[in-house]
Amino acid sequence: MTSAASATPFQGLPAAVPSGASPGASRAEIAKTAEEFEAVFLGEMSKLMLESVEMGDEFSGGHAEQIFRGVLAEKLGAEIARRGGVGLAPSVMEQMIKMQEGSQ
Repeated sequence: MTSAASATPFQGLPAAVPSGASPGASRAEIAKTAEEFEAVFLGEMSKLMLESVEMGDEFSGGHAEQIFRGVLAEKLGAEIARRGGVGLAPSVMEQMIKMQEGSQ
């Protein structure tokens, strides 16, 4: 496992949700939601990337390949986010915590 794979994308953020945050929203729940958001974003970016690849006539899988590409893009996004992503999840998490602080 590389150091990038073992790094947490939430370094430098508060260890706990501030006391003014809404009850029931733990740091773990917020972190999971932020990571899921990044996974969806990266999945959509992967989908656009895969759509730009030209397919040859000899090995084209037709409709089944189109479906598989969508699933592949979704799984790529989830795996990239799980391994630390591109830095979107920590920003989303920080904003979610700020929003909770303001909704007292």
